[in-house]
Amino acid sequence: MKKIAFFCIPAHGHTNPMLPVAAELVQRGNTVRFYSFDEFEEKIKATHAEFVSCDRFLPQLTAEEEAGLKNISTTEMTIQDIRITLSMDSFLGEEFAAFQPDVVYTDSVCFWGKLNAWKHHVPMVVSVSTFAFNQLSSQYMKNSPKEMADMIFGLPKISRELETLKPYGYHVKNALSLVQNDNNTDSVVYTSKSFQPYAESFSNHYAFVGPSVFSKALPRKTKDRPLIYISMGTIINDRPDFYGKCIDALKDLHVDVIISCGQNMQQKIPGKLPDNIKSYPYVDQLDVLSKANAFITHCGMNSVSESLYMATPMILYPQTNEQCAVAKRVTDMKAGILLQKDSSSDIRSAVEKILGNDSFAENAKKCSEDFRSCPGTAGAAEFIENAPHPSEGRDIIEEMNKQHGKTQLLYWLIAATVIILFGSLLSWRFVWIIGVAAGVLSYPIGKAMQKRTYKKIVEKTI
Repeated sequence: MKKIAFFCIPAHGHTNPMLPVAAELVQRGNTVRFYSFDEFEEKIKATHAEFVSCDRFLPQLTAEEEAGLKNISTTEMTIQDIRITLSMDSFLGEEFAAFQPDVVYTDSVCFWGKLNAWKHHVPMVVSVSTFAFNQLSSQYMKNSPKEMADMIFGLPKISRELETLKPYGYHVKNALSLVQNDNNTDSVVYTSKSFQPYAESFSNHYAFVGPSVFSKALPRKTKDRPLIYISMGTIINDRPDFYGKCIDALKDLHVDVIISCGQNMQQKIPGKLPDNIKSYPYVDQLDVLSKANAFITHCGMNSVSESLYMATPMILYPQTNEQCAVAKRVTDMKAGILLQKDSSSDIRSAVEKILGNDSFAENAKKCSEDFRSCPGTAGAAEFIENAPHPSEGRDIIEEMNKQHGKTQLLYWLIAATVIILFGSLLSWRFVWIIGVAAGVLSYPIGKAMQKRTYKKIVEKTI
């Protein structure tokens, strides 16, 4: 039996999928020590894992820092994760010495879990709470200009913070090396290979185990009136305007509606609700989804996974670039509709389209069957117990990059030849136009060639 240390950030969407895995590992006779935060204490203890509170290491935030976190600033989240790592250094050094874990199971963006696994030379398995992202699958994420600016202008600040780690024995090249999914790190991903974009590009170090849930209940869709479920998750859910539009859109439809809106419910949904609509701070989401006929969702990975697990099609209303990636994958599977505008009439139209076209429910059911055929929490537990795993098979990303490098070299050789010929035979005065055009075209042509190379390698592998 193994001693396994769990680490996670203070976020429901990252902690929740780790809980069934912890319960499974304990049931199999392992000792699990879960380093987390007080709001999750009850849930963690229910798995029979040991709970270790880390609240005292959370920094006191300025108003500006807190606003940055609420706005999902990548820069601010990275900086705070680094500072938490430093504040926990002495404590975790003592914990690793006393507990002597055989394996560390850490959330993919929990820096203190990853860094201490590396520092203390303990085999590590990463918990991936959304899709696994590499240079191919990350194309599903479309950063807004604001998000791009945050990342670009935040790099100097992040670099300065990374320098503070070195005196404590944490050596990191850059922030990307802390958060990226590479083909040499053992990782558990809570989805199926069919739902993971570019699944073939990930090595045998990845276990696609399907949704991590406690419930084994089956969908129960037969009822007198369709049920519509609405939730905006646990982070960006302060949307009284959106809830109001949903209420206005659905109050006169022949449907029942359940809204889960988190804390401060009365501030978000004031006044008396129509008879067919009920709101709650929290609900048993899997139970509601097992009966729901449509789900209006912010497209968090957990919510989408649970919805498809229960064969419920969705109206997709993503709020972040990561959620947009998840929403795109749902539309790829034809199991949901993207809400382009959030007016009452648009919400009503989307709901009517989902309810009036059986193909959405049928496609959601296919996803449910796919998810339920995955190894699940038992497969995740076995993968963690057997870490570290050897590297076997082909690394498609590495092969693709090598071939792509040759293609790029050929492209620029051709561009240089065209420039020289143009200048020699016609005029050197305007060759800069060809150079600019070659530079502008290099990105879309490079992407197209990269995808073509990937497809060829996958076909050969299969």
